[in-house]
Amino acid sequence: MTWSLIQVHAQDTIPIPLKIKVGLEVSGPAIYYSDKNIFNEEGYISVDLDEKRSVVLAAGYLNFKYSQYNYTYLNHGSFVRMGMDFNILKPDKSKGIYWAGIGLRYGLSRFNSETPSFEKDNYWGTVSSSIAQKTNWAHFAELTPGVRAEIFNHFSIGWSISVRMLLYSGTGKDLRPVYFPGFGNGTKTFSAGIGYYLVWNIPYKKINAILKKEAKEDNEDTNPNGTNDTNSTSGNGQQDNSIRH
Repeated sequence: MTWSLIQVHAQDTIPIPLKIKVGLEVSGPAIYYSDKNIFNEEGYISVDLDEKRSVVLAAGYLNFKYSQYNYTYLNHGSFVRMGMDFNILKPDKSKGIYWAGIGLRYGLSRFNSETPSFEKDNYWGTVSSSIAQKTNWAHFAELTPGVRAEIFNHFSIGWSISVRMLLYSGTGKDLRPVYFPGFGNGTKTFSAGIGYYLVWNIPYKKINAILKKEAKEDNEDTNPNGTNDTNSTSGNGQQDNSIRH
């Protein structure tokens, strides 16, 4: 045990600050200025567990409207995503200020959807009707690779790509939502998106991360006593010759 402790302390380490991060997604409000039919806003908070792992909780709100020649669809509600982020950068590269990795999330969405009016042509003519507002819950999984960099003291910017898989739409296969909070296009099993984040970093602890050294390859094998095998063989040969003499 004592020898193990000596080995750990003998390894090179680098101080890494652990942080609480509060982020805001900024592309949603920007899109709303060009398309008044969709307003989406979300933010997240994460806490570093060590130099590699962070727990994440994200939440947001969506108000969506879509109109076609024969129907109008409305959806609004909120969502949460829970999971972990994993930094693939080595400690001497990340230094507590750079992040490049991947996140895993489980998402839960609660939304109200309705179709105020729609028209359907059939043999007898055109039928007009509507679907009343209904509250539904949907579940999905998310994979989100991305990068972040601290450009000012305690302030970072970054982006991430989100690939989501629908687990349960909350409605049935014949009335799947056109679009719902946290996921996107509810008529498909997979949905993708990209987000841009402004992040405020709050350091709360500092740790010493161990740097792993790469093992050096020797051109010649050595025996347990640290001597060259070739020399040992030669020495044994000379000893055998002396015995014969």
